Amino acid sequence: MKALLALEDGTVYHGQGFGAIATACAEVCFNTSMTGYQEILTDPSYKGQIVTMTYPLIGNYGVNSQDVESWRPHVAGFVVRELSPVVSNWRADLGLAEYLEQNGIPGLEGVDTRSLTKKLRVRGALKGLISTENISEGEAVARARAWEGLVGVDYVKEVTHPKPFLWDEKDEQSGSFRLVTGAFASDARNVRDRLPPADIPIVAYDFGMKYNILR
Repeated sequence: MKALLALEDGTVYHGQGFGAIATACAEVCFNTSMTGYQEILTDPSYKGQIVTMTYPLIGNYGVNSQDVESWRPHVAGFVVRELSPVVSNWRADLGLAEYLEQNGIPGLEGVDTRSLTKKLRVRGALKGLISTENISEGEAVARARAWEGLVGVDYVKEVTHPKPFLWDEKDEQSGSFRLVTGAFASDARNVRDRLPPADIPIVAYDFGMKYNILR
């Protein structure tokens, strides 16, 4: 499906859409990580933002249920140079496009992310609109400019967990990771050294906290 990204300065990027059929206004920024797109998608600090990845190929190792940084992805949209047509990793549960579709997030591929990154590097983050729906360039730019922006918006109440919860009750996520060999190798994904019990109870307040802090 066709898709576009429109910026408040009038620039419009056209490409192929993936993920959800949706439209979103948000602040456009970039991330230079070569890996870790799943952690970026679920990082609460990216709430209200359309993230552009500078690394040219994204999605090759898919998405799994263990490496998330929050209870759901928080980005408003996702922009890549090329979405990998192949998912190849033994820990993968599904592909990136399917993951975004399940969570209502539009994606855009096939655009010149170098040009976009250079613009954002010089100008700073810009208001934008990403859409995998049939929206004209004029309407897209107008809606991007009309978006209220991030200033004064309380995103904490949107990214925090709806209810209190106990972290890792079954001791499956916080262990000391090690290379598994021998008899346990067939279930290497779920085998790890257990951590010792905490000396005292620990309470953490969630104002947009990443799971790696809890781990």
